[in-house]
Parts: sequence; C-alpha cells; structure tokens
Amino acid sequence: MEKDELIKRLEELGERAEKYSSVTDSVFLTPAESYKAEKHFKNRADVKLCMFGGHESCERKKAFFLPFYMETEDVDFSEYIKAIKLSCPFGSPGHRDYMGALLGMGIDRSRLGDIRLSGNDAYVFCMPTVLNHLLGIEKVGRYAVKAQEVSINELLLPEIKTEERSFTVMSPRLDAVLTGLFRISRTEAVKQIAAGNVSLNYEECLKNDKAIAEGDIISLKGAGKAKICENGGMSKKGRLFINTIIYK
Repeated sequence: MEKDELIKRLEELGERAEKYSSVTDSVFLTPAESYKAEKHFKNRADVKLCMFGGHESCERKKAFFLPFYMETEDVDFSEYIKAIKLSCPFGSPGHRDYMGALLGMGIDRSRLGDIRLSGNDAYVFCMPTVLNHLLGIEKVGRYAVKAQEVSINELLLPEIKTEERSFTVMSPRLDAVLTGLFRISRTEAVKQIAAGNVSLNYEECLKNDKAIAEGDIISLKGAGKAKICENGGMSKKGRLFINTIIYK
C-alpha cells in the first residue's frame, strides 16, 4: 500500500534529522495526524520522534525528529513554538470567534496550534514564522484585543478537568464501551455510531463491534472525549473491567 502524504513528509523530516544531525519539526498536526504519526514511528529504532504543542495539554502538536545524540529533555521547544496572549477586557469571545479572526488574517491553520481560553484572555500557539503577523491583531469579532508574546516556558494555563470512570463490559467492542463511558443505553450507542457521531482515535468510526484497546481515544459528539487507560482484569461474572479518563 502506498504511504500517504503525511507519512511521506514526516519520514523526510526524520531522514533530515539523521543526515544533518539537527532537530527537524513539522507544522502543527491535527489530533488524528498526531495519532497516526505516533503509531507509524512507535517501533522505529532508527527514528527519535517526540510530539509537543507548546503545553502538555495541547491537542494540536508538532512532530519533532531528534538526532541520535539528543533526548526530548534536551530540546528547547520555545525555539520552535511561540505563543501570544490576547487580552479582551470588554468581552469574552468564544473559540470560534478567535479562530475566525486569526484565519481572517490569512494564516494557514497548520501554522496555528491550540487556542486556549482563560477568562477574558486567550492563548494562541503558533509557528515562529507567523508570530509577528499575529501580534498585529486588534479585533476579535466586535471586541478590541491586545496581543503580546509570552514564553511557552512561563505559561500557567487552567488545568483541563478530568474524571476517572470504570465499568465492565462483556467484550471490549465500541458500542459496549461507549455505553459505559457516557452512560447511555446500548441502543443509543448504536444509534450514535450509525449517525457518524462517534470518533475512534480522532477518526469517524461506524463499526459497532470495533475492538477497543488500551490508549484509544473515543469521542461522542456533544458529550465529550475519553481515553481508555487499561483493561483491569475480569470480574467474577466474567465481565472485563475498563478504566478510563473522561475529559470534561
């Protein structure tokens, strides 16, 4: 099977890191692209890959390929990822408002990372090449904003709220796990899957019986996202324990 364009580009970056003994990095990848990259390079002993988006909680990440003599802790990510703080004292624009304003400046989405809201402020992660342009933003929707650069090493973002949830299933298939994750009926789970409202590892999944494994990310439109942490063994009745984290 022919490799897709994403994997081709990433393999080229990996080869350059080895050839020139220097760090190479991609644009910001979507969560689905990040998952695909990590899965592809997981067992490659000849490639050192790390994923980072500017903060440990970021979903959009850049792929970094390291030369043989470097480890992740040796990389100064602030050289490759910048951040701006947008202050809006007279309103509270939403995520969509900020996204529209930034893209309206002619910035390609792949040059932007996560946009994190915190009260009347927003923090935008971006590539160094678009930093100065973004600092020129003055309005988001109908609200005036003030932009300033902040170091990603000094960001204090609000924690993403999570909840641990455990339940049992007869078998680790998608419809059964979805039922336990979001506390809906099996019939509703099947309905949501058929409607295309369920994503597995950031890609739409229409198979009720799709096997779920440790590390999988499951999303239900309108309900949230969860990560499968581990299978916790069998109950006395022969049901499988599933331990998860729900992102609120």
